Amino acid sequence: AVVYLYAADLTLEQNTQPLVENVTGELATATTLSGTADLSFAAFDPGSGIYQAVFTLDGVESGRTLIDENGGHCRDLGGTGDGLPAFLYLQPCASSVSADVPFDTTGLSDGAHHLVVAVTDAAGNSTVVLDRKIDVANHPSQLLPGAGQGASGVAGQVTLGAGQGTATLGPAANGTPASAAASLSAHWSSGAHTALTARFGSAHTVSGRLLAPGGTPIAGAQVQALFQPGVLGAPTRKLATAYTGADGGFTLRLVSSLQSGRLTLAYSSRTGQASPNVTAALTLNVRASLSLQVAPRVSHAGGTIRFTGDLHGGPLPRGGKQLVLEARVPGGAWRQFRVLASGPHGRYRASYRFRLPGPVTYQFRASCPHEADFPFASGSSNVVSVRER
Repeated sequence: AVVYLYAADLTLEQNTQPLVENVTGELATATTLSGTADLSFAAFDPGSGIYQAVFTLDGVESGRTLIDENGGHCRDLGGTGDGLPAFLYLQPCASSVSADVPFDTTGLSDGAHHLVVAVTDAAGNSTVVLDRKIDVANHPSQLLPGAGQGASGVAGQVTLGAGQGTATLGPAANGTPASAAASLSAHWSSGAHTALTARFGSAHTVSGRLLAPGGTPIAGAQVQALFQPGVLGAPTRKLATAYTGADGGFTLRLVSSLQSGRLTLAYSSRTGQASPNVTAALTLNVRASLSLQVAPRVSHAGGTIRFTGDLHGGPLPRGGKQLVLEARVPGGAWRQFRVLASGPHGRYRASYRFRLPGPVTYQFRASCPHEADFPFASGSSNVVSVRER
């Protein structure tokens, strides 16, 4: 009997927290914040190393920033069943860092907020770096001089001119009746659920409803669809705009090229408003798509077969995406026998030499396990049969 060990998952434990000192920067000291503010600090962790800065706003996590990749070692490979980060190195992250992390306030509503910033090590231990009330002022009201100018508009506001007094009219109402206390519901049309697992390249439709307090439909309103790919640190982008009907309902058909990620539906009661009044979140898991060819399809003891194929979708991780070749006898359990990486364009190839005599038929497939730097769920290729004589 021969046993080949190709990989193993080891769970390591660390109970000490990171140390933080020399906290400075506009985010820590400024009375009023606008735009992007920075936070600087020095952090130390002699165990697994300094990993991320975690931002929590008004009690809700609002973002994470990888502090130092440490030459690529400090990157979560994913694939764990317990949700913990996975790394290839015993000490994946740097033990000492001087960090300067940004925080974008432009998506926040003006006024007071409670901000907590913590730093974590690769083992998940955290230390609070900053805990304070912040005052955000990104959209101060503007009055334009009216004399002799008639009516003029700036940034969604209208100022009435001479003979009418000076008054500023705010942005237009979004829908009838517009309401800052609206309720927004959304689901995937195929199953009325908020989470969907789908095949690569398939189209997706979202349905939802926008209601004012008391269940009154809000008609003619714009609902923005925002999408964040399921890759660590990926930015959120505007995907599409849906418009509600007379019953407050809307349907949105999304492009078929979407990756795994988080879809957010957002409604603001006034057009041009900096942050939405209400949101609804959906999760999309798109399975990775692979093709597999094997040649020859008939072999013998001492013979070699060759595997080629393509991994579809992207972007691919730097250095290629890890793939796994698996085999079984028909009806048996799949067994992994080769780990390899795709090329920069998703192409992969490998070979295998039969050592034991047949006759026997084997089935082969290629699998793509989920990793944090590839925006697709786990997926497998077509199955190819090979007969060994």
